[in-house]
Amino acid sequence: MLKGRTAIVTGSTSGIGLGVARAFAAEGCRLVLNGFGDATAIEALRAGLAGEFGVEVVYDDADLAKPEACQALVANAETRFGAVDILVNNAGIQHVAPIEDFPPERWEAVLAVNQSSAFHTIRTALPGMKARGFGRLINIASVHGLVASANKVAYVAAKHAIVGLTKVVALETAQTGITCNAICPGWVLTPLVQRQIEARAAAGGIPVAQAERELLLEKQPSGRFTTVDQLGAVTVFLSGPAADNITGIALPVDGGWTAQ
Repeated sequence: MLKGRTAIVTGSTSGIGLGVARAFAAEGCRLVLNGFGDATAIEALRAGLAGEFGVEVVYDDADLAKPEACQALVANAETRFGAVDILVNNAGIQHVAPIEDFPPERWEAVLAVNQSSAFHTIRTALPGMKARGFGRLINIASVHGLVASANKVAYVAAKHAIVGLTKVVALETAQTGITCNAICPGWVLTPLVQRQIEARAAAGGIPVAQAERELLLEKQPSGRFTTVDQLGAVTVFLSGPAADNITGIALPVDGGWTAQ
């Protein structure tokens, strides 16, 4: 149902973003990947997606901490493919510390990548979407866009801001054929989270399986991770015709975390 559309997915060289990118490629979308990593590995990833799904896939190394790079990411995609139909703002970084110990430069960095980049990509993509009467803007927020956890002041502030940004853009585009929604995942088993589990196990002298179970049940009542494939499927749904009248939502995919 999305065949021939063009999708940009930021932070898509690993984790959630890669799962979302694969889901769009499977639907027949032309794809713009973005993120950091080893150049050889990224090229192998790009070529692998293109070959597996028979779609055109390009990579853009835009540094989303820089406003001009965010704008260029969208502009380059429009030049290459003629349009950007779907924009998924997924890129994010993290730093953990109590607020009095939180380095100001890390605060600025987290807000630049997790919050401001979405502002810059959306404002650049909107004119073309409005001209064509179609667009899907999807922000990967977090359960931390709805609730808080200690020692994550910048991340929580940025993700709450993303939810607010989503609502404003949804209202401003409500009659244009464009929708803007946020997805708010809880615990997702990505390489980053796996490293957190292993560090927790090592610090506590407990098996990795026990550390994983404890991590989940502290917050996520289901006791199960959300998968990147599930998040990809949710993102595709929000991009399709069944979601034409869904806009301005912050959708938890969190195993009951925010129901508590």
